[in-house]
Amino acid sequence: MQRLYDFLRRHPTGVDTFWAVVLLGLSGVNIVADQAGGRERVAAVPIAVGLCAVVALRRRAPEKMLLLAIGTGLAQLLLGVRPGVADFALLVITYTVASVGERWASRLALACSLGAAGLSRLRWPQEEAPADGWAQAVFVVVVMTVPFVLAWVLGDSVRTRRAYFSQLEERAARLEREREAQSKVAVAAERARIARELHDVVAHNVSVMVVQADGAAYVMETSPEQARQALETISGTGRQALAEMRRLLGVLRTGDDPESGEYVPQPDVQQIEELVGKVRETGLEVDFRIEGTPRPLPTGVELTAYRIVQEALTNTRKHGGPDAGASVRLVYFDDGLGLLVEDDGRGASHELYEDGGADGAGHGMIGMRERVGMVGGTLDAGPRPGGGFRISALLPLKPANQ
Repeated sequence: MQRLYDFLRRHPTGVDTFWAVVLLGLSGVNIVADQAGGRERVAAVPIAVGLCAVVALRRRAPEKMLLLAIGTGLAQLLLGVRPGVADFALLVITYTVASVGERWASRLALACSLGAAGLSRLRWPQEEAPADGWAQAVFVVVVMTVPFVLAWVLGDSVRTRRAYFSQLEERAARLEREREAQSKVAVAAERARIARELHDVVAHNVSVMVVQADGAAYVMETSPEQARQALETISGTGRQALAEMRRLLGVLRTGDDPESGEYVPQPDVQQIEELVGKVRETGLEVDFRIEGTPRPLPTGVELTAYRIVQEALTNTRKHGGPDAGASVRLVYFDDGLGLLVEDDGRGASHELYEDGGADGAGHGMIGMRERVGMVGGTLDAGPRPGGGFRISALLPLKPANQ
């Protein structure tokens, strides 16, 4: 049964042709049984054929079939062929153009439907009593008009329903596209966050390890004790890097237990002093000061502050030169946290702090700006007057969307 239904849906013109043949057969019977004269019978044959053709081709060319139906109806009036079974095609084409035809065709079908019964009544008047002739005539016209109006209303309702479902489908497709776009944006943001974390963890700790390894190799023969201390620093820095890497990977592995205690917590402002101490062990002189009253800050602000100081001191070691010194200032305001990291080294080129490095491959400053932007803060980075480099940031206590 389902196959038959699918076949009929794939061949609508064939189905319409079948019903047109049935209608033509009934029209032939009606013509033979009609008591009209020979002239009317002869004229009724092409009119019936034309109306049956309207039924057969109504869905393939609804507007053209409407015009054919109107022309056939006018010919029927002019030739005096009385309405018969074939005139059922007028109802069919009225419904069709109202449901799938152009708007002008739908309006034309409605206008013709409203006038068809009246024209038929005028062309073939009936003999009635003078007292109630007009009232009965009007009643008959109204009754004959109702089926045409109902056919048009039904077709227009089908058109409206199809348009409604089409809008629903379009809206669902648009929402699906928007959902996919939002998913892509979320994935890109997460990738950027992971990239920042990896850069901050790897760049800082590996930089410390490289500096200590170079120092150990330099004093290996002359000062074994200093070389041993450098190697201990390398070992401790490596363990810290591994711990932070485990923490980051633990966040990515959604199946792991976040309370297992295997991963260290996110760095915060209180660990900046410890960070400065480790940097001092590498030979970089750092002046660290805190102004204002320290107090707990939002997690995002504390992590951002730690990463900014970490990246700034890493850049000082990499680009400041062997005799560079640095200073770190933390200033607690009523509505935020201020950071100022300066060094008196060789400074850096414009490309380093604007375009990600002279070769475009650096990501430290880009990551800083992204972090600060995420918490709604401001960042200013560039060479100091007289030499060196300065990074200044203001991190508000409230998120950017509040």
